[in-house]
Amino acid sequence: MVRHVKWYQAIQELHHEKGYTVAALCALGGVARSAYYKWLKWTPSAREREGYMLAKEVKRRYDKRDGILGYRQMRTQLNRKLHQKYNKKRYYRIMRALGLKAVIRKKRPHYVNATALHVAENKMNRNFAASAPNVKWSTDVTELKYGNGRKAYLSAIIDVYDNSIVSWVLSHFNNNTLVMDTLKKAYVKNPDVSPMIQSDRGFQYTSHEYNRLQLKYGFIKSMSRVSRCLDNQPIERFWGTYKSESYYLTKYDTYEDVHRAVDRYMRYYNNYRYTECLEGLSPNEYRRAA
Repeated sequence: MVRHVKWYQAIQELHHEKGYTVAALCALGGVARSAYYKWLKWTPSAREREGYMLAKEVKRRYDKRDGILGYRQMRTQLNRKLHQKYNKKRYYRIMRALGLKAVIRKKRPHYVNATALHVAENKMNRNFAASAPNVKWSTDVTELKYGNGRKAYLSAIIDVYDNSIVSWVLSHFNNNTLVMDTLKKAYVKNPDVSPMIQSDRGFQYTSHEYNRLQLKYGFIKSMSRVSRCLDNQPIERFWGTYKSESYYLTKYDTYEDVHRAVDRYMRYYNNYRYTECLEGLSPNEYRRAA
């Protein structure tokens, strides 16, 4: 009876004030005419009046707390306020009848640990000094939002020696292909090199496919420790530089807008971004001088 009482009241008002037929209004509200007429003749018992009062309190408290209360918390709070001992089942029935559900916190995603065979030690161990190009690389993937909440994913490899971007790939998807294409692109430009490559322990870098490319190209895998982003500082520092100097300054409506902006910044960064740590040269100038 509690569940449909608002419909019954609306049907009664519209029937008397607007002249709509009861049958049509009941059909619109999804309630039986017999139930409506039963409600008209209904004289609530003391327990039913108590239930109706409690339902109003439940709805009021639910709205006041922005929907965060489940039936257990509802029982605790209202029993204390009303000085009663109603059990949790009664609150559960009332909330279900009113269609009220607690706003549940999202469960944290469960990540399956990577197969031990494809997880490497942190061999670079935050030693980011390199004596020549293509001795130490650092790689990662970052998320770029555009349009109405859509996402693109940028994968890049940076050379620790001169902070140059060796290769980069932008994709709609954060998947194995994104990372493998970035690595293959780096080896097209730099064949026959065997750098140590620092990455995190993301699923792409612990995958069979990444492991096969290691065997093919002969590079050395080094992986950051869990929750130690500073273990991969070169690429993390680059993401901060890129986003503050380019990404955060513009609103992007389409994926193509993001791609053009990334391409423009990468060209600028490698060729025209001069820094004191590279003796006033750009990364590519410093690389050529080596």
